[in-house]
Amino acid sequence: MMDHDARPPIIVAMTGASGACYGLRLIRVLLDMGHAVDLLLTPASQLVLTYEHDLHWGGGAAEINCKIQAYFQEPRRLRYFAPDDWQAGCASGSGQHRQMVVCPCSMGTLAAIAHGLSNNLLERAADVIIKERRQLILVPRETPLSAIHLQNMLLLSRLGAIILPAAPGFYHRPEHLSQLVDFVVARILDQMGIDHQLLARYGAEGTTQYAK
Repeated sequence: MMDHDARPPIIVAMTGASGACYGLRLIRVLLDMGHAVDLLLTPASQLVLTYEHDLHWGGGAAEINCKIQAYFQEPRRLRYFAPDDWQAGCASGSGQHRQMVVCPCSMGTLAAIAHGLSNNLLERAADVIIKERRQLILVPRETPLSAIHLQNMLLLSRLGAIILPAAPGFYHRPEHLSQLVDFVVARILDQMGIDHQLLARYGAEGTTQYAK
């Protein structure tokens, strides 16, 4: 069995779509499970983090690294890479990354990935994941969806990407916002093949009970 430290880092990217809570919670859960995370942020995501969570993650790469590691209290398994860091391992197909999640994923980033623009590290990393036939999960949080959005999602789905909208269910009778967030994060983990206890499985005993 591969030990925790030998597992490839998981790329988590956050963009300017609303719903930063999903990305933050996903990172927290992955770290708690012993996974290493390579974090990519767009400038717009930094604005959303400020608006939605009062997190001021601006500055140079070293400063942002210090801020996110202090927030998550995880200096060893969490690394931030700047949008123009073309020497990051995730910029090359020879890198060890096997999974990437863009959460939340804006329609602009989704379009750029769909058309292979690779204008920044996030877009390049996604391009690498697609061309190497690895797992790319996109978590859009947008409504309503235009024909352009839907066409780009269809194109990416045909290329093997997983389109997983931030659309929580309610059959588990959520009482708190955190339960709705965990519903979406649980679906992401399911797609990644990562076992979790965030909420009970549908149809199992205690389905309506939130996993503490």
